Amino acid sequence: MSAEFFVDTNVFVYHLDNTDPRKHAVAERIVREGLVTGNACISYQVVQECLNVALRKAEVALPVEAARTYLEAVLLPLMQITASEALYQRALDVKARWRFGFYDSLIVASALTAGCRTLLSEDLQHGQKLEGLTIVDPFR
Repeated sequence: MSAEFFVDTNVFVYHLDNTDPRKHAVAERIVREGLVTGNACISYQVVQECLNVALRKAEVALPVEAARTYLEAVLLPLMQITASEALYQRALDVKARWRFGFYDSLIVASALTAGCRTLLSEDLQHGQKLEGLTIVDPFR
């Protein structure tokens, strides 16, 4: 299990929401390439956060069936990392070392566990390197 890119939740939020056409286009490209090449992955946390935003927090919430379709067509095919004791321990190590919040530490730990070289996220510091993982803000 080794994808090159780990994709954070915000990419999927922009993929579902075309309010910002530039960010939507970037997200569309990332998601499409990830699905076609198999070179991208996500964790269970990204699935949960994305569905929560899509169903409750989005400007126009998705109906449950549309969310189910997105889950099956996009999120599940990319999901490689599930919850485990080892993942939580690694997230705590990340938090202690780099002082991220716990949920950001869990994202970083998931990307490291998946063997990714790049974490695509607008929520963390662009260009930061962590144990061979580089954070890239794809919307920059």
